[in-house]
Amino acid sequence: MPRATNAPASRKRRKTRLKAASGFRGNRSKLFRQATEAVDRAMRLAYVHRKERKGDYRRMWTVRISGACRELDISYSRLIQGLKKAEVGLNRKMLSEIAYHDAEGFKQIVALAKKSLA
Repeated sequence: MPRATNAPASRKRRKTRLKAASGFRGNRSKLFRQATEAVDRAMRLAYVHRKERKGDYRRMWTVRISGACRELDISYSRLIQGLKKAEVGLNRKMLSEIAYHDAEGFKQIVALAKKSLA
C-alpha cells in the first residue's frame, strides 16, 4: 500500500502561513517555521494592541479636554466633578470633540459645570 502524505492539505497550510507572512523581512517571509513563529507573534500582539488602543483614545480625549479647560481657568477634574453634579451625561469622547470643534459650546458646558460647583 502506498504511503499517504496528505500533501494537498499540507501544501495549503504552508501556503496560507507564508502568505500571511508576506512583507516580513528576511527568512520570516520565506521559511515556514520562521514564518509561523513571526505570524503567531504578530497575531498575538495585534490582539493586545487592539485592546490597548481603547486606552490610548481615552488618554487623548482627556488631554484634549484638559487643554481646553486650562484656557477657561478650570482644571479637568473640577470640570468632570461639576458635570457630574449638574447631571450632564456627556462622555469624554463627546466632550473632547466639542472642545476641539466648537469652542463656544465648550465654554457653555464649562459655565454650567462652574455654576454647579459654586
